[in-house]
Amino acid sequence: MIEGVELRHLRYFLAVAEELHFGRAAVRLHIAQPALTQQIQRLETLLGTRVFDRTSRSVALTPAGAVLHERAAAILGHAARDLDEVARIGQGSQGRLYLGFVPSVLPLKLLRSVRQFRDCYPLVQIDLIEGYTTHMMAQLGHGALDMAIVRDPDEQPDTVVFPLVTEPFMAVLPVDHPLADYAALTGPDLAEDPLVFFPRVAGSHAHDKNLRPLVEAGHRPRIVQEGNNWTTILYLVGEGLGVTIAPRSATFTAPRTVRIVPLTETAATTTVYVAHRGDDDRALIRNFLALLPNGDARPSGPEARTACAAADLTAVVE
Repeated sequence: MIEGVELRHLRYFLAVAEELHFGRAAVRLHIAQPALTQQIQRLETLLGTRVFDRTSRSVALTPAGAVLHERAAAILGHAARDLDEVARIGQGSQGRLYLGFVPSVLPLKLLRSVRQFRDCYPLVQIDLIEGYTTHMMAQLGHGALDMAIVRDPDEQPDTVVFPLVTEPFMAVLPVDHPLADYAALTGPDLAEDPLVFFPRVAGSHAHDKNLRPLVEAGHRPRIVQEGNNWTTILYLVGEGLGVTIAPRSATFTAPRTVRIVPLTETAATTTVYVAHRGDDDRALIRNFLALLPNGDARPSGPEARTACAAADLTAVVE
């Protein structure tokens, strides 16, 4: 490998090879002709061979120069593409993003940001991974995920969370339940009913928040059946296996076999967050945050302005 040959040497060579005139090539390159001559001489010294036959009246390529003419454009083209790719990765417009999410956020349409992101940054591959909040946070912690959209996560060291949506809880009862036609219910109204619920392993903090309308009224919940997702839970309620307390958005696709009743006399709410590692300051992360619907989740500063205008955002990042 010949050391010392730089990309500028090849650019200068190509200009002369295409013009076959040092003066015109110098004008094209916006440098002085003596400087151009010195650079071509330097290139020939490094290569150990002449690339031009020069007389006072003409400039012609040598056989070695003819080969270099064929290769130099390809070398510069490859270099430009490789450097552009490095720049795009650094700017967050190329690469791969592993995004986890819990199914209960789907009715909130937060994953519309994924389509906006793909429209803005088509060279970024987004892999979506579904799971429990606890699993998403664990995978985030050991690097299997880059970001996660989760509900009421437990605190985790070295992880940053931004709130996206806060919503109330609803009581969900079978259609033939004695309280199914009430306009509103309280926690104590459900105290004697068996519960269909999600397992605590899905998220201890979320588990406790969901049960707060009962617990704050001094009642101990009686869980008789567990389901791995809200769709399963709501259908089990519809089959008469019990009642449940669910985030409002989780009831948007409830079957006709249940009734959804607002819960009153409780301050309990549930919040959806986006989470990422605190030490992950890649532009890829910042660009996705900038497209999320809640302003609290957007980064500040000039980096945020890289968000694609094609996303048709309603807010401007300062």
